[in-house]
Amino acid sequence: MGIESLCSADASEPFWDWNLTWHTENPDFTQCFQNTILVWIPCIYLWACFPVYFLYLRCHDRGYIQMSNLNKAKTALGLILWIVCWADLFYSFWERSQNIFRAPFFLISPTVLGITMLLATFLIQYERMKGVQSSGVMTIFWLISLLCATVIFRSKIIFALNTGAEVDAFRYVTFCTYFILLLVQLILCCFPEQPPLFSETVNDPKPCPEFSASFLSRITFWWITGLMIQGYRRPLEAKDLWSLNKEDTSEEIVPGLARNWAKEWAKTKRQPLNILYSSKKQQKSDSNGDVTEEAEALIIKPSQKNYEASLFKVLYKTFGPYFLMSFLFKAAHDLLMFTGPEILKLLINFVNDKHAPDWQGYFYTGLLFVCACLQTLILHQYFHICFVTGMRLKTAIVGVIYRKALVITNSARKTSTVGEIVNLMSVDAQRFMDLATYINMIWSAPLQVILALYLLWQNLGPSVLAGVAVMILLVPINAVMAMKTKTYQKAQMKSKDNRIKLMNEILNGIKVLKLYAWELAFREKVLEIRQKELKVLKKSAYLAAMATFTWVCAPFLVALSTFAVYVKIDKNNVLDAQKAFVSLALFNILRFPLNMLPMVISSIVEASVSLKRLRVFLSHEELDPDSIIRRPTRDAEGSIIVKNATFSWSRNDPPSLNSINFTVPEGSLIAVVGQVGCGKSSLLSALLGEMDKKEGHVVVKGSVAYVPQQAWVQNATLKDNIIFGREMNESRYKRVIEACALLPDIEILPTGDRTEIGEKGVNLSGGQKQRVSLARAVYCNADVYLFDDPLSAVDAHVGKHIFEKVIGPKGILKNKTRVLVTHAVNYLPQMDTILVMSDGEISEMGSYQELLKQDGAFAEFLRTYANAEQSMENSDANSPSGKEGKPVENGVIVNEAPGKLMHRQLSNSSTYSRETGKSQHQSSTAELQKPLAEKNSWKLTEADTAKTGRVKATVYWDYMKAIGLFISFLSIFLFMCNHVASLASNYWLSLWTDDPVINGTQQYTNVRLGVYGALGISQGIAVFGYSMVVSIGGIFASRHLHLNLLHNVLRSPMSFFERTPSGNLVNRFSKEIDTIDSTIPPIIKMFMGSTFNVIGACIIILLATPIAAVIIPPLGLVYLFVQRFYVATSRQLKRLESVSRSPVYSHFNETLLGVSVIRAFEEQKRFIKQNDMKVDENQKAYYPSIVANRWLAVRLEYVGNCIVLFAALFAVITRNKLSPGLVGLSVSYSLQITAYLNWLVRMSSELETNIVAVERVKEYAEMEKEAEWSIEQTAPASTWPEEGKVEFRGYGLRYREDLDLVLKNINVTINGGEKIGIVGRTGAGKSSLTLGLFRINEAAEGEIIIDGINIAKIGLHDLRFKITIIPQDPILFSGSLRMNLDPFDQHSDEDIWRSLELAHLKNFVSALPDKLNHECAEGGENLSVGQRQLVCLARALLRKSKILVLDEATAAVDLETDNLIQSTIKSQFEECTVLTIAHRLNTIMDYTRVLVLDRGEVVECGSPDSLLQEKGIFYNMAKDSGLV
Repeated sequence: MGIESLCSADASEPFWDWNLTWHTENPDFTQCFQNTILVWIPCIYLWACFPVYFLYLRCHDRGYIQMSNLNKAKTALGLILWIVCWADLFYSFWERSQNIFRAPFFLISPTVLGITMLLATFLIQYERMKGVQSSGVMTIFWLISLLCATVIFRSKIIFALNTGAEVDAFRYVTFCTYFILLLVQLILCCFPEQPPLFSETVNDPKPCPEFSASFLSRITFWWITGLMIQGYRRPLEAKDLWSLNKEDTSEEIVPGLARNWAKEWAKTKRQPLNILYSSKKQQKSDSNGDVTEEAEALIIKPSQKNYEASLFKVLYKTFGPYFLMSFLFKAAHDLLMFTGPEILKLLINFVNDKHAPDWQGYFYTGLLFVCACLQTLILHQYFHICFVTGMRLKTAIVGVIYRKALVITNSARKTSTVGEIVNLMSVDAQRFMDLATYINMIWSAPLQVILALYLLWQNLGPSVLAGVAVMILLVPINAVMAMKTKTYQKAQMKSKDNRIKLMNEILNGIKVLKLYAWELAFREKVLEIRQKELKVLKKSAYLAAMATFTWVCAPFLVALSTFAVYVKIDKNNVLDAQKAFVSLALFNILRFPLNMLPMVISSIVEASVSLKRLRVFLSHEELDPDSIIRRPTRDAEGSIIVKNATFSWSRNDPPSLNSINFTVPEGSLIAVVGQVGCGKSSLLSALLGEMDKKEGHVVVKGSVAYVPQQAWVQNATLKDNIIFGREMNESRYKRVIEACALLPDIEILPTGDRTEIGEKGVNLSGGQKQRVSLARAVYCNADVYLFDDPLSAVDAHVGKHIFEKVIGPKGILKNKTRVLVTHAVNYLPQMDTILVMSDGEISEMGSYQELLKQDGAFAEFLRTYANAEQSMENSDANSPSGKEGKPVENGVIVNEAPGKLMHRQLSNSSTYSRETGKSQHQSSTAELQKPLAEKNSWKLTEADTAKTGRVKATVYWDYMKAIGLFISFLSIFLFMCNHVASLASNYWLSLWTDDPVINGTQQYTNVRLGVYGALGISQGIAVFGYSMVVSIGGIFASRHLHLNLLHNVLRSPMSFFERTPSGNLVNRFSKEIDTIDSTIPPIIKMFMGSTFNVIGACIIILLATPIAAVIIPPLGLVYLFVQRFYVATSRQLKRLESVSRSPVYSHFNETLLGVSVIRAFEEQKRFIKQNDMKVDENQKAYYPSIVANRWLAVRLEYVGNCIVLFAALFAVITRNKLSPGLVGLSVSYSLQITAYLNWLVRMSSELETNIVAVERVKEYAEMEKEAEWSIEQTAPASTWPEEGKVEFRGYGLRYREDLDLVLKNINVTINGGEKIGIVGRTGAGKSSLTLGLFRINEAAEGEIIIDGINIAKIGLHDLRFKITIIPQDPILFSGSLRMNLDPFDQHSDEDIWRSLELAHLKNFVSALPDKLNHECAEGGENLSVGQRQLVCLARALLRKSKILVLDEATAAVDLETDNLIQSTIKSQFEECTVLTIAHRLNTIMDYTRVLVLDRGEVVECGSPDSLLQEKGIFYNMAKDSGLV
């Protein structure tokens, strides 16, 4: 009654009239409703939004936008609207003065509307001040106002045309003006304003268009279209990406989280601990020092129980407010989801009711479409918020971990390995990203289930419970299967890890495998592991088939049980179209949350584990920055002062340095010496503040530079490594490089000091790394220098140079304070002071002379050391294998950094010490330049193959062939069967619902139910069948592809391994094979499933309303176009994202390894900034890829919504011919089609990105192969070679077609049993000769003949089994010692023990617990280098062939072992031909002949004595070695 009194003075006009509004051909609202409710709706909306929006704008200020014409127009229109509204009001007052009394609303509505218009105008200006470029709130307000006004406008026009009633002319005019102004406002609102002044976007080269886009563009993600078009035209590159939005960058996000965490962490620290610490300080460390320590620990523990820092709370605080928006969106979406089935119900009723006016059908159709569209927009806004939150979470977590890693103590570092911390960044951060999209399901899934059940109950009554029971039964079954799958996955991962480990070793030791012809033995080992892996895969395939079966059949079983119970309970229960199809639609909705819940729960469990790991890591102890006082240099006392200091590595460890007292005067040079493990390095760490100071007082004045014992090199250019973030100073830089003896090295490197150094410095030798590390310290020009034994890694000659030029009294640093830890006794006399350490205390200190006089421990140490040094120096100083030459670069480097260095010529990096070094460098640099340039170009193409453009159809065909064509077509046939059965069962249901009802019951209930059930069961069988077939087929394919890949890689020539980074190969064996194993089959299933689902839905719609044939093909084309458009861009974005991801991890790895250096140089800020940049670089590619997904989904769902629209529309148009069953069928199918379409695109792009794995695995099948392993026809006799005579006839060799010859016309005949030494300068072609003998490289010209057989004519294995080599780098494989000696199990144990005895290993091996079964670690790490060399000797003794090649086999062993090996070879291989490539000339002085090679030619040949007489090259080399 209340509202009606507003509408007319006497309340005579009704507020609502059904006859006027609903039961009529021409609906309209009553005047009263129009003038009150319709006018007030927009006002209520705006006033409700105003307080929230106003606060939001106050907090989010984006800067100030200048007045533009657009803004002026909007404001002016707002004011005119207010004037128009109030013109009505004043007109009403005027009428009153004329005594015309109108209804109250003529006063109320204009007043309210006018004030609202003023508010709108205010908001337009306020938004401009706060920098909002396009406003959603206002756009929606104008839209609602316009919609309400349209209804009134139509009504007014009808009223004016129909009756001859008098028209209120003034009000009509004002209303028309109002309507037109609203329309203009709405149009203006669709255009964005210009960006605010002083905003980031102005200085940004590529700003993200998101914020300058209009509201409409933002909700439909239209703003990314530009990038999509670009990506469609050509593959995107990193430079095409936009910058990140300011609120997504690391520098915005990370500090927020760090602050909140610090606050939270401080709370835990507020326990009463402080008192304890103070009591601890007063006690001097005496006997009860340890007791307090205990007490302290005891008191800390209970107090920590009551409050643990909650990381969840912190994350919620940081990201919660933004994330909360997603709650609202999700709730709105869930409610809208149920409008579909409800409108379907009304539609079916409408088709049933032949008298209903037509417009109602169109109204329902429109409503269905609008709801579907709203649902789409809301859902994707929700997803967008979730993904952006996920992205920010990851950024924040990575940033916080990085910052923490720079400050944690060493003891904390021990508890978290580098791998674990990197995992925190990659795996755990990823878990949070995944969780962000799921977490709302925790409340949303139950909400959906409850709503669906409520609606179902209304529809079918209690028989719903049957269906629900089936669903609930399926949940535990699914859960059990998930658990099982997990255990299988673990087992599979385990065999996969073993396989990859083995593959890694095979690839690292491939040269040895080839030399020994062991490929087949190792192939068997890999296949054995692979067999286990496939067994587990098969089991999980059966499980997957079961899972697919339950997942596909669940909706059907549920429907079947429900309908069966419903019709059986009561004869009068009639299954009509409305009940059946509305229930089906609801069951389809139910299926999703029930299946999601287990996933969400497991995802939450995983995330909580990650949360705990993160919390533990972030709660680690941090270094106390104040333990060492770093003051700038002023006071005269000295530049390092340590008083009564005691240090330990962590709080609860016993102290490792006790009561240290010393003062270092400014500018002095101090040596720290002592036995191994006496605390020399710890002392330096203590001065750097890396240790925990228990007591005492330490001052270090001024800046510090530090050279660690293990050089730390960054993956950057050589120059960047030295400059290390300081500004460039040319002259200083030159001086430093000169002093650190880096010039000759820089000459060798392919691009000088701009050469990129690989990870961990793989392409530098140990000595070069150490010198780079030294140069970095020298360049930074600090006040105090701490050197931790930098001279140990370089050879004696270079060491001397560095000491003189850098560290010593005449070096660059002569005015700085230097502390040098050293083992080299010969430099000690030049020191100002020497500290002698033993067991963590300083036992003596003083100058060299003083200490000698005291005749204490130091003098003793000197006597023992000096003698050894003297003798060592004589043998070492001149031989090129000084200390630095140890890992004689040859094999090692080629294995480690194939991309960077060429074969052999590089050994000169270690031979800087030769006088002739200079000229030789010049020649070899030229040689180096060529191959390197090519190598790089080659390497780039290597990395990028199979990366761009669409995947070719042949790849799919290859995969089908790998599965087997019969199986492929069988699976397609079973798919067809399944979908035909599914369509048939639903069609049958529609026929059933159309059965006429006689006397309240349907006739053939039982038949209908029986057939329905039978069709369902056949569908189930087909599902199970195709699931099994696809899974088994997948296993066939992966077995076949892996076998091929393995075989082809093992058959590749050596050159292939040298130019292919081993990472690439391992990646093929791990990542790509894993994809083929476990990712492709399920994707194929889902892809086929969704394809057939979409086709099925279209068929049903066509059956119901054939006229839809006009509309489906064009929609299909739009769909295909959008999809192709998207795939091109998204594929490239995915690649950019993964390419930019690895630098984040490798930089992090590097930082962890060099954290003490970074802290010493105080470069933390720069490294944090670098890390932030790398993370942002990665997110820059990730952000567009999320948006591209949303863009696609919105477009596709609109295609789907159009199908819904047309299905419903045609049903309404042809309703007289249609049965309600068919309408229900076609509309319920069309409601699902959006989900299917989404799925289809997701799956097709997934399939395309993953099938690339097949392509990449096949890629290596087409590579060049080496010669056949064995050739039946030409196989030599089993006793060959009988005398061991080797002839080289005009032999020449080159490494690649386009390179010069490395060996040229070599003519040498070696008689059986001769012992030949091969010598020559580095790079003369010594090793190339052996490579030729083993046919690792085929001859370029000439031939090698052994005992009358040309070796090029026989199989490789036939050749390699008959010659034995003891290689230069002794490589062992992980496995038993026995396997390493005899992988083919050809020899008896006695033979093996005999060979061990001759190799002087018998005592060592029999002392091992497992004897011959002793497990060697990867690369033989658990044996010393010398022992490994002896194992290689034992291998040679076992094979006992006529020809033995020694490749610098003794370079890595000490003199004693060397003599052992030489004597064994002399006695055991007396009648064999022995070729030795020698570095230490004394080993070959008693050989029959010596070949001297130079630049690939034989220059001298004869017995050692005769060559010495000739005074040629050999004589000079002997002179260098001190043999003459």
